[in-house]
This record gives sequence, C-alpha cells and structure tokens, in this order.
Amino acid sequence: MADDIVMLVVDDERNHADGIAEAMEKYCAKAIPVYTGKDALEILRSETIDIVVTDLKLDDEDIDGLDILDAAKKNNPTCEVILITAYATIDTCKNAIRRGAYDYLVKPIDIDQLRTLTEQAGRKITAEKSHRRSQEEVVDGFFFDGVRGKNPAMRGIFEILRRVAPSDISVLIEGPSGSGKELFARAIHDNSKRRDNPFRPINCAGFTESLLESELFGHTKGAFTGATGDRKGLFEIADEGTLFLDEIGDMPLNMQAKLLRVIEDGVVLPVGSDKPIVVDVRIISATNHDIVGLVEEKKFRQDLYFRIKGVSIDVPALKDRAEDIPEFIDYFITEAVSETGSKVSGITDPARQLLSAYNWPGNIRQLRNCIRTMVVLCRGDKIDVKDIPPEVHQVRQLPGQTRPVGDLGGRSLDELERQAIIDTLNRTGNNREKAAKILGIGERTLYRKIKEYNL
Repeated sequence: MADDIVMLVVDDERNHADGIAEAMEKYCAKAIPVYTGKDALEILRSETIDIVVTDLKLDDEDIDGLDILDAAKKNNPTCEVILITAYATIDTCKNAIRRGAYDYLVKPIDIDQLRTLTEQAGRKITAEKSHRRSQEEVVDGFFFDGVRGKNPAMRGIFEILRRVAPSDISVLIEGPSGSGKELFARAIHDNSKRRDNPFRPINCAGFTESLLESELFGHTKGAFTGATGDRKGLFEIADEGTLFLDEIGDMPLNMQAKLLRVIEDGVVLPVGSDKPIVVDVRIISATNHDIVGLVEEKKFRQDLYFRIKGVSIDVPALKDRAEDIPEFIDYFITEAVSETGSKVSGITDPARQLLSAYNWPGNIRQLRNCIRTMVVLCRGDKIDVKDIPPEVHQVRQLPGQTRPVGDLGGRSLDELERQAIIDTLNRTGNNREKAAKILGIGERTLYRKIKEYNL
C-alpha cells in the first residue's frame, strides 16, 4: 500500500481495533484505532482519511457502520470503506456496496485478506490522486478525471462544462454507449459546489419499473414482498449532492411521471410510506437514444425532457475524435498499472499505431477494457502488437471506402453477430428500435446482446 495512505479502524471492541490498526500500520502511513462511532465521525470531519475499516454493528445506539460509510464518503469522496460484519446478510451487503462501500469481510477477520483488500483500495486511491493532480495541471485547475480531448468538438464541450459546473442547472448528456458520459457527469460534480457531497449513478435501463422506483425513492419495511426493513433511496442518499440518471431514455413512462414530480417539488415519498422527505439533488441525465425522437413518438414525456435538458452536451463517438486515442491509451495504461501493480512501462509505437487505427465501435469503454486486459496479460516491459486482441487487428474504414464482402469463413457466429449489431447500430445512428427491426429481434434482446458484447 502507498505510504501516504491514512486508515481509520472503527470497532467497539478495543482489542480488535488495536490489533487491526497495528497489523495494518506497516502497510500505510498511519492507522488510527477508535472505539465509538461518535469518535469516528469526529475524526472523519477533522482529518483526511483514505481508508476506513469499520464494524457494521457498534455499541452506539444511533451510529452504525453504514452511518460511518456515509460520513466518510461525504467528507472525502475518494475514501474507500471496508465493512466488517458477523451478520453478512445479502441485503445488508448489497445495501453497503450500493451506498459506496469498497467491500466487506465476515468475522472472524483474516488479516491477510484484509491486507489484500486495503492494498487494492490503496492503489485505486493513489491512482485517483495522481490523475487529479495531472489533470489539474493540464486544464488550468479544472479537474476532468478521465475526460480528454484535443478534438475541436471536445474543447467546446470542456468550455460548456466549465460554465455549467458551478451552477445547479440540470444537464443532459447525449452520445453513443461507451463514449464516457458518466465521466462527464463526474467532472461536472467534481467541479461544483456539491463536490464534497455524494455522487450517485444509476442505470435506469437495468431495473424493472418497481425496482427502479425503490432504488430511487426508497421503501419502508413491508412495502412489498422481500422488504425486510426501511431502505433509503438514491435521492435521499444523494441529498445535497448529484444524482446521475444514466440511460434515462429507457425509463418507463409511469416512472417518468413520478420522477418529474420529485424534480419539480424536491420531495420524495418512499414506497409504502406517507411521510414525504425533502431532498436537494442536482440531476444529470444521459442517454444513447435520440431523445427528441422518443418525445415525438410519445415514448418520453416532453415536460420531463424540458426539465432534464437545462444544458445539453452531445458527446461524439471515439471514431469521430481519433486524434484523442493516443492520449487515452497513455491515460488508461497509467490507470491500469496503478490499479493492478503491473510492471508495464508503456507501449511500442507499432502497437500504438494499430490501436489508433481501429474503429472502436464500443468507444472509450471498449478501449479502456482492452488496455486493462493487455496490461494484465503483457509479459514484456511494454505492450506490443502481439498483446493486442485479434478483433482489434482491423484498420479503420475510411469515408467512401466500401467494405469487402463475401468471405465470412474462419469467423465464429458470435463474432459475426457482434459485427452485424455494430454495423446496424452505426447505420441507424444508434437507434435501438430501428436496429432491432432490421436485425429481426426484439429491442430487449438487442439491449441484452449490447451488454453481452460490451458495445
């Protein structure tokens, strides 16, 4: 673990707290043991803590490990929290991860396992600190974590981000899947007056309507089958912070009406409750759909569209900003090396040229995953052509060129299906409904395959 990492260990059993702190101190700059939730909250307010290791259940009647998790994230968004519990129910652990916990361990604690987790968390924190410092130098103090671009369109987007970040105006980010829309949302949050409060993303396409309502607004005990306790929704968790509604174009119409009411009134009503909760949340939304087209087709509410579209940002596909690919390559190599502890020091010129010539249908997400895989599997000091996955050994098709047809032999059916989906999405401007009709499959099936092929 890095020698600048400060850890807080919270356990009401003094021997446990002291033992863990003593064992961990050799791996970080300082490990502070505390024995009450109240003391933990005080330290989190007064000191910069990088990693918190806390027992879930404490003797304090009003404070538990989840309260410490929330406070840690509020005071330092890059802080990572590891929960320790003797009661590892699925609901408890899922709730902790959803609220931002790095991971959890079940008692009795295996110190080696805890050390491994804290080392991984430490590498992640060190990488984030390094990225923040380098980005602040590059863009005159305005922090863009992972957002890069020399392309003229990108420079225009950066200027818009600088102007909207300090305000509370809602922002709609449009662009193809994998183009980095969440990175832009985080950049807005990190440069806003809400930066010290939670940033909470949710993929609206990943939940059924009832589950999405519960995720956003929360629920009370007994509100529905399986609701074994009260649960805060993301609006309440993100109070005074930012809520990022990814894939908002896939939100069901009934949920759109409920979301509109919350945005207009600033009040949420948890499922099963009659007690309204006042919230102050900035909304940033994103979609890969033609949302104006959805409005015209009556699939998206016009009044909600006008509320979320305070400022609109149109993110170009990576193939339309090829001059930015080399910078992304270096950035993602540095990121992957920091997170994995790899000894890779860079990339050879031929490999860089090959990566820069590829079309990247999955955009920045695909490039990032590809770089990470190569960093992990690379056996040399630098990534070389032999380390590049076979599907990337294709040169970008230039405008006006005709694609060779005919010889499909030697390619798997999965590869052919993936390419057919990519080509059809490109042809329809990423309109999933039109693409599904052309491919002869349902839109839900298409969505599943897009996720399956990481497009």
